[in-house]
Amino acid sequence: MYRPRVTVDRSSPVPLYYQLAQQLEAAIRAGELAPGTRLENEVELADRCGLSRPTVRQAIQHLVDRGLLVRKRGVGTQVVQSEIRRPIELTSLHDDLAAAGREPRTRVLELGSAPADDAVAKELGVPPGTEVVRMRRIRCTGDEPLALLTNFLPSGLLVITEADLAEHGLYELLRATGVNLRIANQTIGARGATAAEARLLDERRGVPLLTMTRTAYDDKGVAIEYGSHVYRADRYSFAHTLVER
Repeated sequence: MYRPRVTVDRSSPVPLYYQLAQQLEAAIRAGELAPGTRLENEVELADRCGLSRPTVRQAIQHLVDRGLLVRKRGVGTQVVQSEIRRPIELTSLHDDLAAAGREPRTRVLELGSAPADDAVAKELGVPPGTEVVRMRRIRCTGDEPLALLTNFLPSGLLVITEADLAEHGLYELLRATGVNLRIANQTIGARGATAAEARLLDERRGVPLLTMTRTAYDDKGVAIEYGSHVYRADRYSFAHTLVER
């Protein structure tokens, strides 16, 4: 638990809550308050700083609104984990996290054969009802869930185990078998979390999530993989460079 050193100037025209919020924000920006650090509760902070509880509550809410702090039931107020900015490239989330030094971890929820519904069949270029490989995983950074990933592959393309998926990114496994991923069609959107998604991602039902669907093709133009992913919007964003034509 972090107990910040705070000094307020009661003669200043700057509101007391804002003085407190600025000093807490400065500690976060400087790394004194590391991501995941838990703050002392409002009563303790108010007593130690000689401020009223409503003033402290307003300062904390200001930082919550700015995305720097988060309130968690049963835990308290914590510093938010830094956002992961992912470039829009033909890479896997696992590879991007590893390259950024973010310790990717994977929990495999499902791996097996399933009949392709109309949407999946269309993306993979197979008749509806064709058996395909379906996998669902939770991707984490450290112990914190970040994304729920659902992917479909044509049957027979790749021999894969849950241990493989837990240790490696899907694209890494595909490339290791000689598959040359060349191009993909991708759509990014947003929607509210379902009850099941909220439970798996440690979020509230209805909280906004980023969505991404992608169909990847090899160098022969054959559909290799179709993915439908959801990401925590408070921890994740897509970055893209635009060039004038």
